Amino acid sequence: MDQQSPDSPQGPRDQGPQGARDLPGCYRHPDRETGVRCTRCERPICPECMVSASVGFQCPDCVRDGSGTGHSPAANRPRTLAGGTVASDPRLVTKVLIGLNLALYLVQVSVGDAFTSRFELFGRAMLSGEVQGVAEGQWYRMLTSMFLHGSVMHILFNMVSLWWIGGPLEAALGRARFITLYFVSGLSGSALTYLLAGPNQPSLGASGAIFGLFGATAVLMRRLNYDMRPVIGLLVVNLIISFSPGFNIAWQAHVGGLIGGVVVGYAMVHAPRERRNLVQYGVSALVLVVVVVTTLLRTAQLT
Repeated sequence: MDQQSPDSPQGPRDQGPQGARDLPGCYRHPDRETGVRCTRCERPICPECMVSASVGFQCPDCVRDGSGTGHSPAANRPRTLAGGTVASDPRLVTKVLIGLNLALYLVQVSVGDAFTSRFELFGRAMLSGEVQGVAEGQWYRMLTSMFLHGSVMHILFNMVSLWWIGGPLEAALGRARFITLYFVSGLSGSALTYLLAGPNQPSLGASGAIFGLFGATAVLMRRLNYDMRPVIGLLVVNLIISFSPGFNIAWQAHVGGLIGGVVVGYAMVHAPRERRNLVQYGVSALVLVVVVVTTLLRTAQLT
C-alpha cells in the first residue's frame, strides 16, 4: 500500500484545523469570534451575550422576546452585578443628569441671581422682604439645590467627576439602582447641610450626590477586590479640599453624601440574591427616613 510523503499535498480533510480558526463573529460584537450559536435563531453569540436557557444558550434578543424560554421576557434577561438590567447604553442616566445640570446652569446665567436664590438651599433667612427657606416649608430646596452651581469652574469640576465615575457605576448597578443611589446621596448631603450649616448660609451643587457615587464606587471596588488606592486617594484629597477654609465649600454636603452613598452602595452590591430588591430599596428607604427625620428636627429647632 502506498504511503503519503510528508511533503506531499494535503487532502481537503486535513484542512480542518485551519478552517476552524475562521470562526464567525458575534452578531452584537463582530470583532469577537465565537463557535457558539443561539439555540433559537442560530446567530453566533460571544460569552458576554450568552444567556443560559433550558437547552444551550440564547441571544439577548430571543430572551427579550421570550422566544421559547417558557418564562416571561425578563426572566433570563442579562443582569448587572447588583441585579439591574443590562442596558444598551450603560451611561444614559449619567448623560441625562449632566444635561439637566448644564441646562439649569444656563438658566441661572440667563435669569440671574433671582432664579438661584429661589431654588438654592438655606435653612431660614430674609429674602425679598420675607422669611424664606426650608424651615418655612420650602422643602423642594433640598432637591433643587442639587442641580444648581455657583460658577463655571464649579459645574465643570462636578460634571467631569460625574462623567468619570458615574458611567462605570451606572453600568455596574443598572439604571434604576443608579438613580436611587444618586438622589438618596444628594438628599443625604442636603439634610446634613440643613442640620449643621448656618440657617442663612446658602448651599448649592451636585457635590453631595457625586460624593455618594465616590463612596459607592469604593464599596464596589472592595467587593470586586480591585486596587482601592486610587479611589481612596482621590477621596482623601477631595475631603481635604472640602475642609480647607479658602475654598468656601459646604463640607456638610460632601460628608452627608459620602455617608449616604456608602450605606446605599453597600446594600446594592452585597444584598443576597434571594432578597436583593427588598434589601437594596429597603435600605434606600431607611436612609430617606433618616433624611426626613433630620429635616423635621432641624425645622422644629429653627421655628
